[in-house]
Amino acid sequence: MSTKPLKIIVDTDPGADDSFALLWLMSLAKKGLAEIVAITTADGNVRPNYTFASASKIMSLGGFDRVLLGRGIPHETDIGDAAHIHGPDGMGNLSLTLPESAHKFDLAPYSDEIIIDKLSAEPGEITLVTIAPLTNLAAAESKQPGILKQAKQIVTMAGAFNFRGNVTPMAEFNIAHNPEAAATFFAAREDIVTIPLDVTHKLIFTEKMASEIAQVNPEHDIAKLIHALVKFMIKTNRGYQDPHGFKGFLVHDAATIAYLFYPETLLLRRAQVNVETKGDWTRGKTVMDDRHIPKTGPNAFVALQVDAANLLSVLVKDLKSLISA
Repeated sequence: MSTKPLKIIVDTDPGADDSFALLWLMSLAKKGLAEIVAITTADGNVRPNYTFASASKIMSLGGFDRVLLGRGIPHETDIGDAAHIHGPDGMGNLSLTLPESAHKFDLAPYSDEIIIDKLSAEPGEITLVTIAPLTNLAAAESKQPGILKQAKQIVTMAGAFNFRGNVTPMAEFNIAHNPEAAATFFAAREDIVTIPLDVTHKLIFTEKMASEIAQVNPEHDIAKLIHALVKFMIKTNRGYQDPHGFKGFLVHDAATIAYLFYPETLLLRRAQVNVETKGDWTRGKTVMDDRHIPKTGPNAFVALQVDAANLLSVLVKDLKSLISA
């Protein structure tokens, strides 16, 4: 008995780790496990025109150039972008090596409009994966209150609880970029699957893994992109090392795909998540109340443990399948 593919919209701001999440999702879509309904891009790692172009090029590279693509709502933020990490184009300065964008930024619908239209058309059928600042999601919820409840489920890479922030001592980038949007987002449902830095800081994708993938088809454009992105990110991140001493970078956003298709790699806990929007030193901090006192009103399932070795192993396996054809 065949299983229907999981219908997915990804809200993203590529970003190297976003790129790995998108490549992983495309590999699963080619296996018939996922249907990519739309990609909505966001203002985040770089400005909306760059995240839009990068997403378009990645989708074209994987053969998904006909997928609907949205442009992000601009947002001026206190913390700036992450171009110093991901490169001015968000793609490690590699965008010129990729296919031309199949989508036109000036003609594209805004991302929040796509979210509203698609969820309204198929209530309870579409999973939202958010791996960017939450501006688009909050805009959709503000325009049409209750729209996010029309998603089948929502999985987000966001926040830091018992782990330090990555843009301030307290705040993770996707929250800190627009804390007010994050607060609106977390108030929208009672079951948001939240994957924070507490687990993603263990997901070190190494140059050795990139080389293993490339061995399948060294001349494949995706294999070349993976290897080049890893090398670039090792330089800008000053090189994380895995338990075996191999250098790599953190593929935070890929954990959302793991949750949907390899849920055994993550352990979650029921909790209430709130976002600090006013603190001088704690703005953007995500606060978790997991005491299970009825009055707390849980709104999330928070990932607190990860089987990093197995998660990365299945990521490598699926990326190999993407370039084996």
